[in-house]
Amino acid sequence: MSKPLAGAFPVLPTPFRDDGQIDTADFLSIIDFVLESGVDGVVYPGVASEVDTLTPEERQSQVRLLAQRIDGRIPIIIGASDPDPEMAARHIALGAEIGAAAAMVIAPFSLGNNIEAQTTYFKAVAAGAGVPIMLQNQPKPIGAGLLPEEVAAIANAVPEIRYVKEETAPCGQNLTRIKAAANGAIDAIFGGAGGRYVTDELARGAAGTMPAAELADIHAQMIHAWHSGDVATTRRLYNVSLPLLNFQAIFRMHMTKEVLRRRGVIKNTFVRGKGPKFDEGDHAELALLLAEADLPYSNHKPV
Repeated sequence: MSKPLAGAFPVLPTPFRDDGQIDTADFLSIIDFVLESGVDGVVYPGVASEVDTLTPEERQSQVRLLAQRIDGRIPIIIGASDPDPEMAARHIALGAEIGAAAAMVIAPFSLGNNIEAQTTYFKAVAAGAGVPIMLQNQPKPIGAGLLPEEVAAIANAVPEIRYVKEETAPCGQNLTRIKAAANGAIDAIFGGAGGRYVTDELARGAAGTMPAAELADIHAQMIHAWHSGDVATTRRLYNVSLPLLNFQAIFRMHMTKEVLRRRGVIKNTFVRGKGPKFDEGDHAELALLLAEADLPYSNHKPV
């Protein structure tokens, strides 16, 4: 690549019909929605994709379908996380096959804060990868919740790690500490955590953000405004998004899919993963939050 990745990279959800099977038409519609939203790239599959519920066959077919639909228009970061380095390497190999710009791998929870063990893991994962690696630092118990200096030490020891997605609190401070400790060993750091701290992250030099996809258009406008020097617009859009993102922090994929349905992007909202579900009061609150945000509907109908 001529320059490092940067911008708004939403993590795409996996839509399911009421019988729990993947809805291909809804998935294609989500891809079209984020493309129309002007995002700079996409991430799939990740935690927000309910990746832990996908079979290996589903995971592979979805990635191939994504690459076919994107058709080289924007970069794809393939989610390649697996506690088994051999399996992670297989996911990365698929990423290389479809032309992914990077492969995102969570620092495994099972290895904890053992820098030597994490370094050994990432060296095994990266061997012959063919695509740059993004170390995703997820809080425990999903990830290892590494300290910033530990992230930097691993990146310094594994040259294939070119990016970091930092999601442990306080995200902004940790981003600053990673940059200082890495001392130029990585190309860019992205924020995550649903985009709830994006203004602080951008002010500290984040290359962009990797939230869920229901506000892809808002996040794209927010990041692009920042990079053009229009901080006021970024902060205004941040204030628009934050009540919804606070709601999303509780309901996660349920909220993402319901918002996409209400915006006309998908038809089905079934969630395979665990977590709180909406009751009538939650549906009413979400309706008010969406009305207050005054979000536009998608420019297309679900395919």
